[in-house]
Amino acid sequence: MSKFPKLIVAAMAASLLTGAAFAGKYKLGREATSEEVAAWNIDVRPDGQGLPEGSGTVSRGEEIWTDQCASCHGDFGEAVDRWPVIAGGQDSLASEDPVKTVGSYWPYLSTVFDYVNRAMPFTEARSLTPDDVYALTAYIMNINDLVDEDFELSKANFAEQKLPNEKNFFDDDRSSSPVFAKTEPCMSNCKPEVSVTMRARVLDVTPEDDSD
Repeated sequence: MSKFPKLIVAAMAASLLTGAAFAGKYKLGREATSEEVAAWNIDVRPDGQGLPEGSGTVSRGEEIWTDQCASCHGDFGEAVDRWPVIAGGQDSLASEDPVKTVGSYWPYLSTVFDYVNRAMPFTEARSLTPDDVYALTAYIMNINDLVDEDFELSKANFAEQKLPNEKNFFDDDRSSSPVFAKTEPCMSNCKPEVSVTMRARVLDVTPEDDSD
């Protein structure tokens, strides 16, 4: 598992700089105003950076969930039909049928807040207020048995909240891992040609029973 917030930030910064340079060179468009940049700059990081002012209780979150979320995700995050499961799945990741939920798999609570804030409800994205998102995030924590029913989540205590699986995520180590070390290309006595020896539809690698 890997986390890459620095890469995302770098890519966003490069995109903004490239756009500004392009506009200046080719006289197309204009630089974005500070208000326009702020409207897009809504990402929330694991340390709480980017969070808006606000707060929300589990009980308020349950009300919003019932009205706008339960039809897809179930009353308690168990999911309806094939919509994503939000709660449960603890201790299932090493099993043959892992259930990846906020409580069992996700590393950071900021991911929950950020996704709900920018993409939910499914048909009305960006319709929730900051207080609504805090409340929904608190309710999601509650149905994953992470906080009590009287819990209130806010900008002040957000960074203190930890999800159970955070310790199992680690930094991308491709720059230092010998597995990804660059090697010299073959320049002599190389295989003369590369050819397809078998098609995936023919090569059946799925065991039919335990003996296989």
